Amino acid sequence: MPAHEGTRTYDAVIVGGGHNGLVAAAYLARAGRSVLVLERLDHTGGAAVSTRPFAGVDARLSRYSYLVSLLPDKIVRDLGLDFRIQGRTISSYTPAERGGRATGLLVGGGEERTREAFAALTGGEREYAAWQRFYGMTGQLAERVFPTLTEPLPTREELRRRVDDETAWRALFEEPIGVTIEENFGDDLVRGVVLTDALIGTFADAHDTSLAQNRCFLYHVIGGGTGAWDVPVGGMGALTDTLADAARTAGAVIATGHEAVRIDTDGQTAEITYRTADGEGTAVARHVLVNASPRELAALTGDTAPEPAEGAQLKVNMLLKRLPRLRDSAVDPREAFAGTFHIAEGYGQLATAHAQAAAGELPAAPPSEIYCHSLTDPSILGPDLAARGYQTLTLFGLHTPARLFADDNDAVRDELLKATLAQLDAHLAEPLADCLATDAEGRPCIEAKTPLDLERDLGLPGGNIFHRALSWPYAQEDTGRWGVETRHANVLLCGAGAVRGGGVSGVPGHNAAMAVLGE
Repeated sequence: MPAHEGTRTYDAVIVGGGHNGLVAAAYLARAGRSVLVLERLDHTGGAAVSTRPFAGVDARLSRYSYLVSLLPDKIVRDLGLDFRIQGRTISSYTPAERGGRATGLLVGGGEERTREAFAALTGGEREYAAWQRFYGMTGQLAERVFPTLTEPLPTREELRRRVDDETAWRALFEEPIGVTIEENFGDDLVRGVVLTDALIGTFADAHDTSLAQNRCFLYHVIGGGTGAWDVPVGGMGALTDTLADAARTAGAVIATGHEAVRIDTDGQTAEITYRTADGEGTAVARHVLVNASPRELAALTGDTAPEPAEGAQLKVNMLLKRLPRLRDSAVDPREAFAGTFHIAEGYGQLATAHAQAAAGELPAAPPSEIYCHSLTDPSILGPDLAARGYQTLTLFGLHTPARLFADDNDAVRDELLKATLAQLDAHLAEPLADCLATDAEGRPCIEAKTPLDLERDLGLPGGNIFHRALSWPYAQEDTGRWGVETRHANVLLCGAGAVRGGGVSGVPGHNAAMAVLGE
């Protein structure tokens, strides 16, 4: 590759061309630093990519990561990104059966409509009033915490003073989230809808004393200062494509098909050995930013590996000829699937599923949630598909830890997918299978990814979408000024495993760049 034949010295070499690495590359290159990005795969983007997974079908799906909440507007503005998000008018729909009748809870479409939906489901005003109080509290907390993600790490006490609400602090930072949910809500279904944000990619019970579920919940309700989860227009690949363009335009060199295999550093200068199809090469840098997991960082530097991580989710992508009709005929499927469609996610169901998975069994009623990207953003469909009414569905399953797939990934994946779709079918007026599109070879347009598949495809440790358990957004022992520092003075971690990492945010990439620039 002419840009760095032989050994060349850069101000920064970035290992990994996922969205965080590209954010760091763009910031550093715009600041006048020479930057090389080494990406193992033949394309950039990592887990934030758009692909056409179904043969001969013009539908470009967000294959892995799929919604945006944690990406600060600051990063979009600073880097001049040609990227936008679209809000969803419906927050969620949760089907249920009450008194032998198909019903459900639709959240969104205006305050009065949501109030009426709560009253129809729960028989009174109490649950909606509790909902308003609870999310009023988290909304205030989001306004105060989210801006800190792109600032130097506050101490715990500094963040507590910034939150300035002892009830909120106790609820989210000190006691298991299950305590607060049970104190505030009485309806099992409403409790479950609240709890789901604590369990995305996180295998924990509502009362887990580690508070892993609290940290997950926190990151899911602070995004953008509002907690809203929005649709990336053009799919998730639109973000990483524009980030790569921004980095290249600023002067960064992006080398795909280049796998970093070793980092040797004396704290002042680092030598990065990489492998290509043609052999090995080296690059020298003053700083190395690793957009990979803490486990991969340790492997590259020869340090002691951290505790193994474990993912706990099923990701399913589908293309439909039409949206299925619902048993709850009072709700239009175009609204029900526009937000988050919760399946088998009652509070009791979530507890049972966790207990079964912890005992080494697949949940009998696997919990999951679905949304339809193309209802909000039809641009991901080819014109012919859009004209014919085709729609995408993205499903994210909970409480399926990687250990359950260890003996036979393929067989367990098939079993879990069948059980998960059966839970959805229970709320449909027609089988989902009747609505699935087919690809050019006549196969149903559906693909499923287990944690082991994600580890194989993307290098996610144990299939964990956050690389390891999420961290509190404040300084702790050895976290450094920005939460990206390592024991090597000139090696920084800019991936999801950094403090304040996880999700599609660009925050670790921004913070690692700021650490290099001495901000």
